[in-house]
Amino acid sequence: MNSVLALPKESSLLLIPFCFAFVIFKNKGIIVKYYSISILFYVVFFFLRAIYLFFIDKNPSIFIGNQLVTKELNAVHFSVFVSLALFYFITKPNKTKLDYFQTLLLSGFLVLLGSKIIISTDIILLFIYYFFYSKSANKMRLRNIALLVIVFFSFLFFNIIKEKIEFEFQLNKDNNIGHTVIPKEVVGDRIISMKEAWGNEKFEQNDFFSGASFRVYQFRIFLEILTEEQVFFEGLGLNASYKKIEEKGIKYNVFQGNNITEGYQKKNFHNQYIQVFAELGVIGFILLVFILFINLKNAIKNKDFLHIAFAILMLSLFLTESFLWRQRGVVFFTVFYCLFNTTHLNNKE
Repeated sequence: MNSVLALPKESSLLLIPFCFAFVIFKNKGIIVKYYSISILFYVVFFFLRAIYLFFIDKNPSIFIGNQLVTKELNAVHFSVFVSLALFYFITKPNKTKLDYFQTLLLSGFLVLLGSKIIISTDIILLFIYYFFYSKSANKMRLRNIALLVIVFFSFLFFNIIKEKIEFEFQLNKDNNIGHTVIPKEVVGDRIISMKEAWGNEKFEQNDFFSGASFRVYQFRIFLEILTEEQVFFEGLGLNASYKKIEEKGIKYNVFQGNNITEGYQKKNFHNQYIQVFAELGVIGFILLVFILFINLKNAIKNKDFLHIAFAILMLSLFLTESFLWRQRGVVFFTVFYCLFNTTHLNNKE
């Protein structure tokens, strides 16, 4: 029944490619242009909305994260929408002063949204663009020097980075990678480390999971479900994992929610790869990895940086969000996947 109810939401995976099979887009740039402009309008609207609410409540947190764009829209998801628009303006040739202002506006908004995984990915993409795809990269040997420096420091700081990761795994703090799924003030002050999330047999109702520790806990129960239900090949079924996640949440006594918010047991895996594996089995997981690989392969082959940015953003986003299990996510992914890949195919033909 859960799978049947989820079909309308996921129907975009079938309907949008079907439409692209009959409509030929010769110039994807026009579509990306108007998409980016529309995102700018949203950004201006949310800025004005935040300023208005600030004058009413005098609460500066209205400019940060989910409060800036509402929890329903989700700051991490909107960060992806903004990022693609940002790279359109960054890669735009013959920029005007207005283009630079729009780039600055989108960059500032992205920082305020506070998604560490998306901001980190964008920084990496910026390095790739300026060292390999910008006009200056073709004129200088700077990229080669940068690569040597990166390799050198990678070897130099390998042990330091390893020790840091091990330290973070055992540390009780809420400033780990990823947005917190429930605010700490709602749950309690006792912060669960990633090590505790992996090993504790029971939790208390005031135990707060940081973004990273919650994902460690979710991966732990995914492995348990996979073993106990013996669904490696076929999966539990579309949306059928929610019941199992809830059962595990009750078993481990994670925060069950209150009159303000729902508990941890009501949350999905917050990882698209795990979500697909749990519900569609190893075949579904392999199919997801395959379409992401084809997307990245085509982007690199065609030397289209916007396509590369989209491909890498999806790869990183899926590590922390079940993006395709939200209607806005599946529509965004399917439209741009088809747009980037079919446009190159049509031009080649």
